[in-house]
Amino acid sequence: MMNKSVLNPLVIIGTLFFVFGFVTWLSAVLIPYLQLACELNSFQSYLVAFAFYISYFLMGIPSGWLLKLTGFKNGLSIGLILVAAGSLLFVPAAINRFYPLFLLGLFVQGAGLTVLQTASNPYVTILGPKESAARRISFMGICNGIAGALAPLILGAVILNDADAVKHKLNSLDVFDRITELDALAAKVIVPYLVITGILIILAVMIRFSALPEVTEEETEEATELAGQQVKTSILQFPHLLLGVLILFLYTGVEVIAGNSIIGYGAFQGIPLSVSKFFTSFTLISMLAGYLIGIVCIPRFFSQESALKSSALLGIFFAVCAIFSNGIISVVFVALLGLANSLMWPSIWPLAIAGLGRFTKTGSSLLVMAISGAAVLPLLYGYVTDHTNPQRAYWIVVPCYIAIGYYAMWGHKIGKNKKKPIS
Repeated sequence: MMNKSVLNPLVIIGTLFFVFGFVTWLSAVLIPYLQLACELNSFQSYLVAFAFYISYFLMGIPSGWLLKLTGFKNGLSIGLILVAAGSLLFVPAAINRFYPLFLLGLFVQGAGLTVLQTASNPYVTILGPKESAARRISFMGICNGIAGALAPLILGAVILNDADAVKHKLNSLDVFDRITELDALAAKVIVPYLVITGILIILAVMIRFSALPEVTEEETEEATELAGQQVKTSILQFPHLLLGVLILFLYTGVEVIAGNSIIGYGAFQGIPLSVSKFFTSFTLISMLAGYLIGIVCIPRFFSQESALKSSALLGIFFAVCAIFSNGIISVVFVALLGLANSLMWPSIWPLAIAGLGRFTKTGSSLLVMAISGAAVLPLLYGYVTDHTNPQRAYWIVVPCYIAIGYYAMWGHKIGKNKKKPIS
């Protein structure tokens, strides 16, 4: 049975991963909501994802500096306060229906989550035996995924419950009545985000005074140094990592496209918003199914390299099927991209980080910054949508999955240390 001194901290970290997933996947509902409330085109609405995820790129290294000053435990509280501050900005943004202020709130939320991610991931490794770390990581992924599935359902039920009626009504209103209706729609977000703000502040206080142990710097590189990696003098001498950063950039982009675009795509296929608001949750449920497959099957039945190859092939297959089918069948294939995406992060990360030795922390920072792919690629999807349609725009994910497949088969081996023959 798990020791209480280990179980309690794991419950705390699991709760934080739940928070990560919940706040992150709210954007899936915010994109169609703000597109309607602030009268945006598709490109403008996908600035929601850009503002949120670009903070991972800009705040990746500063968050590491912050944690060195505050410690990891205090860093968790600071991260939660930042997310709460970003959530609170939604109140004046909604009152004034001012889209740039919504985007600022999302950026501050993302900055807080960057600190939280950087601080919480080491806990998953140290809270228990190293040989069972993968199981704990998978458990955290499930906490994250469950929250991600619930978030669109809960927020969507509040702010998109009569979106179809509002959408049709707006076309028949004069300018004054139209503004009044849009202001009322924007106000729907105030109470949910006040509740989120309050919960986050309570969590921050609880963690500040919890028994969570402090993380200390550990020598994680010793074995790699002994294997002969000490000759490396720069992070640029690890091409498999640099390629891995690019691949993780592409992966986070296609993951967020699959989750954030499906509500609008359902509407494009003629499905009412009152129904399509649930579709992001189906994508996240597909991801949860993938996590469970990974827990049971890796490495017992197949390796992480094989998982990544299969995931890339499934991504290509599901994307092409979505493009060449219609109606609910096409939407189902988009939701199944969640299954294809589920094992990519846990497979790409260890392949990219392998053999870095004393550069492991720098490599980890670069990989965290690669999450900014979720800022750039959805924005590109929105741009292509405006110039073609939401279905044709899915073509942009196909070359991404091809690149991920290349990394699974050959890319992760590039430049890795080869043992020299003894002369």
